[in-house]
Amino acid sequence: MQDLALDIQTSPLSYLDLETSGKIHFNLPPAELVEHALARKEGSLTSTGALMADTGKFTGRSPKDRYIVKDEKTSDAVWWGDINIPFDGEKFDQLLGKMKAFLQDKDLFVRDAFAGADPEHRLNIRVINTLAWHNLFCHNMFLRPEHDELNNFIRDFTIICAPDFKADPVTDGTKNSNFAILNLSKRMILIGGTGYAGEMKKGIFSVLNFILPHEKNVLSMHCSANVGKDDDTAIFFGLSGTGKTTLSADPNRNLIGDDEHGWTETGVFNFEGGCYAKVIDLTREKEPEIWDAIRFGSVVENTRFKPGTREVDYENRSVTENTRTAYPIHYIPNAQLPSMAGIPKNIFFLTADAFGVIPPISKLNKSQAMYHFISGYTAKVAGTEMGITEPKLTFSACFGAAFLPLHPTEYATLFGEKMEKYDTNVWLINTGWTGGPYGIGSRMKLSYTRAMITAALEGKLNDVEFKTHQVFGVQVPQSCPSVPSEVLNPRTTWSDPSEYDKQAHELALAFVKNFNQFMSFASDDILKGAPNP
Repeated sequence: MQDLALDIQTSPLSYLDLETSGKIHFNLPPAELVEHALARKEGSLTSTGALMADTGKFTGRSPKDRYIVKDEKTSDAVWWGDINIPFDGEKFDQLLGKMKAFLQDKDLFVRDAFAGADPEHRLNIRVINTLAWHNLFCHNMFLRPEHDELNNFIRDFTIICAPDFKADPVTDGTKNSNFAILNLSKRMILIGGTGYAGEMKKGIFSVLNFILPHEKNVLSMHCSANVGKDDDTAIFFGLSGTGKTTLSADPNRNLIGDDEHGWTETGVFNFEGGCYAKVIDLTREKEPEIWDAIRFGSVVENTRFKPGTREVDYENRSVTENTRTAYPIHYIPNAQLPSMAGIPKNIFFLTADAFGVIPPISKLNKSQAMYHFISGYTAKVAGTEMGITEPKLTFSACFGAAFLPLHPTEYATLFGEKMEKYDTNVWLINTGWTGGPYGIGSRMKLSYTRAMITAALEGKLNDVEFKTHQVFGVQVPQSCPSVPSEVLNPRTTWSDPSEYDKQAHELALAFVKNFNQFMSFASDDILKGAPNP
């Protein structure tokens, strides 16, 4: 891709034919970006030195306004539908032209960065921002090249993010004035009409979710990962509320990353150079690593101060429940640097089953692992989201459906192949309810869950007795260090086992119903992993 090289002495934007009468701030360090953000009134400093900023109208991603340009490269490869909405190539060019015109008198913050800690599979990206704090967010969240790497930088992908630029749905082909559009052929992402910084990070994740599995046979994963002293890598999949962040933050293990990873022929690598953590109700007691990472150079989004102070009130929900912080991964004391480790020995699927059916720990065979990977199950309970008053089934393919350009069975098949090739253990962990459903039973004790995960990591479940679950067919260990044996079999924790059988039957039917959308693409090997209602 030498044709994409540019002469930095002229302009870092010349390859786009983009000119501005404003200033171009290129690869500024955090201190200068903070100065610009404060001078431009984009945010405020907190008592710990972090920059507090608001994202405006949008306090989260807008999945219905995310598009992929449909062309020769993507037409037959992308899983088109409600998640991957097709966008016309000519409309993309038209919108790009309008954005460049909009930027002609703007000060711009431009940054070169990497996505992917593994040099063999990384993506070189150039980010163009109209906001200084957005550029600081990208400094934190993407990998930061060394000086000599910047001197020889040849970009693969460009992001243009202009929150104040709004599309005209009538003429531009968008549904609304806000948009995030991926053009995989022209290697560009256009973002406008939204100040939510996470659109940039997730845009690049979606790009890697196309390139790595489709072109390089590397499995891209929405997961956290850590590694022990013996290079025993562990991966944690789980939707919001399942305990992914808490359980992967182990003081005895190094954190590889908290959100996005790739699995190659030699190991696992983090896509990012930072962490983007939720901070609602954050306390030092609950999450000391995150608490201490919120310092100068970090960003906190949509939070508020305690009255009369510069101390962040993490209980404040006046803007959104989705308050977040972005900080470089080296702000975590036990971060694995560089963010790479060996082949995973254990993989954990985390689910907060509010129906009290799924065993607290069970082992999956290849077929079951692929089936549950595609299913991506958890249950949301009252209080986790507005409007939820009783447990609600939630399925998200591959634990990240919103970011999958390819059909979920492609990721699952690659997952199964790697699991089998490297003899990786896959465990299903229920961090939800036991002794009955939500409202009757009780939440699984965190100490028990930690003990079960530790036992799996240390090989202490290798030689214990297992029994087959009567509905889901998974293998349930009958003993585990530091866990009462009666806790391991969910049916025996219910006061009325027949009620458990009924609930298990209903949950299994829900799995089958959800999986119907994937049936025509699923292999017999995947289908063998289905529960038996």
